[in-house]
Amino acid sequence: MDGVLVVDKPSGPTSHDVVDHVRRALRVRRAGHTGTLDPFATGVLPVCVGKATRLARFLSAGDKTYRARVRLGFATTTDDLTGEPLAAPHAVRVTASDVEAACRGLIGERLQVPPAYSAKHSAGQRLYDLARRGVAVERPPVPVVVHALDIQRVEGDEIDMTVRCAAGTYVRALARDLGAALGTGGHLVGLRRERSGAFGEEQAIGWDEIERRGREALVPMGALLTELPAVTVTDEGRAALRHGRDLGTSALVDGFPAAAAPRLRVLDGSGALIALATPRPLPAGDELRVEPVLHPDIVLLDTSGRG
Repeated sequence: MDGVLVVDKPSGPTSHDVVDHVRRALRVRRAGHTGTLDPFATGVLPVCVGKATRLARFLSAGDKTYRARVRLGFATTTDDLTGEPLAAPHAVRVTASDVEAACRGLIGERLQVPPAYSAKHSAGQRLYDLARRGVAVERPPVPVVVHALDIQRVEGDEIDMTVRCAAGTYVRALARDLGAALGTGGHLVGLRRERSGAFGEEQAIGWDEIERRGREALVPMGALLTELPAVTVTDEGRAALRHGRDLGTSALVDGFPAAAAPRLRVLDGSGALIALATPRPLPAGDELRVEPVLHPDIVLLDTSGRG
């Protein structure tokens, strides 16, 4: 069984708990998610099953969309509602115009300091392991991209907004930084992921539906990464892929693709996804190579020859 099951994660379980539930319900050995949701968060959690686990790093690279609720008045140790206050809560008076102006400074390419409780590393150790032991370390900022912050509601000390961002952006840190920009302190109190890459809420099934509907709801391999251009290989090309060899023009049904693309889906004659490959055009002056090639990055065929 191979593909992606899009789960509507409830509040409470960890992302790892969801993966374990999928593994048991579908009776599969290999399963893994494409990007952690905090336990209190809800929403879209794509779980790769079988051969799709080998595509997880590509599937996790897409943009994310969240609905978030921020509470102003104080920051916390975790940047969310699970942490301890870093200052005494205080009354807040901000307007929608104040919030929109502060949000404008958070949009675009920027450097973001990751939360102290996060999976980022410092000196080979995860930040959350260090934080739990009370070890304070410097957290170097990392580049992130925030495409849009759309404000839906500003009422008292709460802000509801939609966040559209690139992978790797911490919405908890955005809540913290928004509170800092407003001079009030702030932390995240609600989070729902509406979209992760190509996967949206409309595809997601609930925790209680996984055992009953999981198999029929599985997104098949052929429907994954369809934003990438595709090439079809001959039988000889399929055999070459099984051994990890580069593919020349003769191994492709329609020849080498004319349009440049950083990565391609490779399909067999039946239309099944069997690999991802990187084009390597013929370098000028290279007399050892007589044609461009496709170099396989991920091969989804069994080396035993069965699939």
